[in-house]
Amino acid sequence: MTFRIHANQTLNASGLVDAHGGNIKNTSSEILQAVGFTYDACHSQCGSGTQQPTWANTSQQFSAWLLPYLALISQLPFGARHRIDNLMSAILTVGSPVLAGYSMILTILNARWISRQFENVSFSNSKHAVRILISLQQTPLKITNEDSLLSSLIVLPENDDWWPKIADFLDYTLTWSIASATSIAWVTVAYLLTVIGSLMDVNANLNSSGQGVGSVWLWLIPIVIGWLQLSPKCDYVRITRAMENADAMAFVATHHGVMKASDLSEKRAISIDTTSEQPSSPDENLTPPIYNYARAIPWSRSAEDVLNSFQMASNNSRMHRPVRLGDIWKKAGGRNIIEPSNRSGNPSEVNAYCRLPRYAAPRYGVRNPWASGIFFRMFVASLLPIALQWATTGAAVLVVYFTPAVGLGCRSLGYIIYGVLATVVWAMLVTSSIISHYTYSYSGRSSWSPFFSITMRLANVLSKLLRWGGKFLAIVNAIWAVTTSMLQFADVYNNCYCNSSVLGRGVQHAYDIVVTDTLDLGITEAAWWGALALACSTSLGFIFLMSLLTDLVPT
Repeated sequence: MTFRIHANQTLNASGLVDAHGGNIKNTSSEILQAVGFTYDACHSQCGSGTQQPTWANTSQQFSAWLLPYLALISQLPFGARHRIDNLMSAILTVGSPVLAGYSMILTILNARWISRQFENVSFSNSKHAVRILISLQQTPLKITNEDSLLSSLIVLPENDDWWPKIADFLDYTLTWSIASATSIAWVTVAYLLTVIGSLMDVNANLNSSGQGVGSVWLWLIPIVIGWLQLSPKCDYVRITRAMENADAMAFVATHHGVMKASDLSEKRAISIDTTSEQPSSPDENLTPPIYNYARAIPWSRSAEDVLNSFQMASNNSRMHRPVRLGDIWKKAGGRNIIEPSNRSGNPSEVNAYCRLPRYAAPRYGVRNPWASGIFFRMFVASLLPIALQWATTGAAVLVVYFTPAVGLGCRSLGYIIYGVLATVVWAMLVTSSIISHYTYSYSGRSSWSPFFSITMRLANVLSKLLRWGGKFLAIVNAIWAVTTSMLQFADVYNNCYCNSSVLGRGVQHAYDIVVTDTLDLGITEAAWWGALALACSTSLGFIFLMSLLTDLVPT
């Protein structure tokens, strides 16, 4: 204001601009209508420092815009064996909402896929098998037919107690609670109230409004609601106890009759034990569901192995073929009930009945390492999370981009960096999971050519680098998401450089608006309303589609 009065006295409007950044004429009437400085004039008069933040303003905006989201993170599903893994899962979620949404939707798509594949299977215990496979998506699922374990588990009538028992052991839900509902309601109400308050008075704290912060974090609400709807089985202790309780009930066919599998060896047909065989990626061992990005491919392959065995047994039973060669099919009393005597035989016979070799899950040669349709499901699972990420990030960018001076500035660049890094983290970790599964599938092959051997080793190294790099970027991005919000609340961005949108306009055309009382903020207000509509509609659409998808997942 002092600069404008001095310019009016000297009739020198150099450095003054109008609301659109245009130069002011050297007339008293024009000078008194000036609302801002060119960047050079602002820098010469005000320096390169920032406005002194006030604790009252910073704490008020932090508690209104960011604190509710930070509290909502506690409602994410965890359940890992070690606390550090739970912490890392929260960091991955904040660092890459795309990865969190991708893991969630891929989990649902895999559950729907295996459920539909089993619809035409009529063999005993097939319905329980679907429930078990879906419940074990948060574990490093391992399948083996060594010593006829898998074929015996499917065929022998002695195992009819194993399937429903373990399905019941795993049938628990961790869904809506008073705490989770209260947290979500708190965040939603706080967001709407603060957004409406800022829209009612756009002039107030124009460059420090937290509406952009509220929008860039809005993805957390649909992610938390989605996991609550899905209720993943991710409690390591509970799942491990369920599998251990089932061990005593499994039987296996031998040449000396039917024996308990626990009397034969420590191996099990379906297990989550990785002590004897390491998974393709160490992230498979971590039960928080965000790590399903690493488990989805091997889980699909293992689930399809079980499916194929059930399908073959189902086809044989429909043709009234008993397991033991030379026997005659005996009819049972009811429909879709198989007489137990039709399901007994020696190891070779139960293997042939399911068309299984001695080892059900060879790493190479016998079967494709990729489950049917897995890449299509991965593609579909990527679409909605990317849309959610960039709708919320884009809404935040819109808010600050159209805040005078209009253009790309420090605030909008901070949000763009967050969105880009979140997407890069997802791409790196998913690519790592594909490469690691491929190299693992062929790791048991002994007849590699020197070229193929070197290629596989390099691919394995690349997979590890992508995984480590992706996690490192996720940590950096999670810290950046909080930091850039706090920088805005503390008025660190409230300086000539950031307020003039130098990044987008360039030094020569940048300007800073300092008088907003008479400023026409119609475009800014419209952009803020548009940002609100974009973020809220995409979030509600995500929740709606999640409700549709989870409704079709069998329980």
